[in-house]
Amino acid sequence: MAKVPFHYVDLRAFSYATEDVKRVEQALRSLLPEDVELDRVENAGHHGDRIVVLSARVERADEMRHVLDRLAELEDLDRVLDELDERVDDNCALFLRLDKQAAFRHEVRLGPGLTVRTKVEAYPAKKEKAVANARETLSRLADDKDN
Repeated sequence: MAKVPFHYVDLRAFSYATEDVKRVEQALRSLLPEDVELDRVENAGHHGDRIVVLSARVERADEMRHVLDRLAELEDLDRVLDELDERVDDNCALFLRLDKQAAFRHEVRLGPGLTVRTKVEAYPAKKEKAVANARETLSRLADDKDN
C-alpha cells in the first residue's frame, strides 16, 4: 500500500483491577510496530478500583501501514465495510473495537476491549468523503488479503 489516507491512528485499552496490565499491554502491542511507545495513565474507578489506560498514537506512514496490515487480518473486514457509514463520524474519524483477548493471542477480531480510532483524510473534510476514502483503503486491504 503506497499512500495511507489517514492523519493518525490511535489505539487505546483499559486494564481494570481484575486484569493483568502486562497482558493488556501485550494485547495492544500486538497491533503496533515494536518501537512505538505506549502512554500509561492510572486512574481510579467509581469504587476506587485501579484502572490503567494504555494508549498509543501512530502518525508515520510506515507505522500506520503496520497497523493497517494487522487490521487486514480481520475476518469481519466485509462487515466493517458494510458499516462504514456508522463507523465514521462527522469529524472524519473511523472507529473500530477489537477483542482484547483475541489480540493477546495475536488474533484480530471485532469485539470489546481495544479501541482503534483513525482520522481519515478528506478534502473537503466531509463525512461522505471520509467514508469513501476509508472504503477504498479497506477494500484494497481486503483484496490484498485475498491474493
